[in-house]
Amino acid sequence: MLSRDRLAVVAGLVGPLALTAVLVPFRSSLANTDAALALIVIVVAVAAVGSRLGGFVAAASAAAWFDFFLTRPYERFAINRAADIETTVLLLVIGAAVTEIAVWGRRQHSAASSRAGYLDGINAAARAVATDDSPSALVDRITAGLVQLLSLRSCDFQYGTAGIGGPARLEHDGSITVAGRPCDPQDSYWPPRAGLELLAESGGRLQGRFLMQPGEVRPAREQLLVAVALADQAGAALGASHPAGI
Repeated sequence: MLSRDRLAVVAGLVGPLALTAVLVPFRSSLANTDAALALIVIVVAVAAVGSRLGGFVAAASAAAWFDFFLTRPYERFAINRAADIETTVLLLVIGAAVTEIAVWGRRQHSAASSRAGYLDGINAAARAVATDDSPSALVDRITAGLVQLLSLRSCDFQYGTAGIGGPARLEHDGSITVAGRPCDPQDSYWPPRAGLELLAESGGRLQGRFLMQPGEVRPAREQLLVAVALADQAGAALGASHPAGI
């Protein structure tokens, strides 16, 4: 079964060809600008549901078949009128622009959905605290949430522990340090071999750490900040249950 992106590329190739073939009987009476607008609709549809490649293919296909079928001399890849040349170029330019706008829009939608998911995770942890779930149950819930949030291979909570084994550390500002030195999570060292620890603290007192084994997917800064917020929830719950600290 073809993927959505492959289907978009196929549609980008075939859609403009099919439409121009339909318009051939009317080309002597149909204004070329009207035909070009109809082809733009095809490009917009492909760009909206497919990939950048699909949109670009649709734009190129629309321009090519517009030239071949709807401009004089017909059935040749040649144009003898300046106005038709301008229309063909506009088909390419507008098609590419529409594709980029569609790709940007999908990215914004995906980012907004991700942010909503992150907030749901924080709200779930906050509700668990508010309903007086036991600290250990909350820690288990946050551990599972971190695995999903950061696409981890594994995550364990270790009470009263920090720094053992020399893992990288996710700091509370969302940065990552290795041996005390800041590192970009997009650097080639990812994933850190010794793991990644995230401290759970309450009032400056250590409660424990989430020792995480990251996968190959590199987390975005937003994800890291949400992970920190979840760890803060765990630290607050543990601190409340053990006011003297560890």
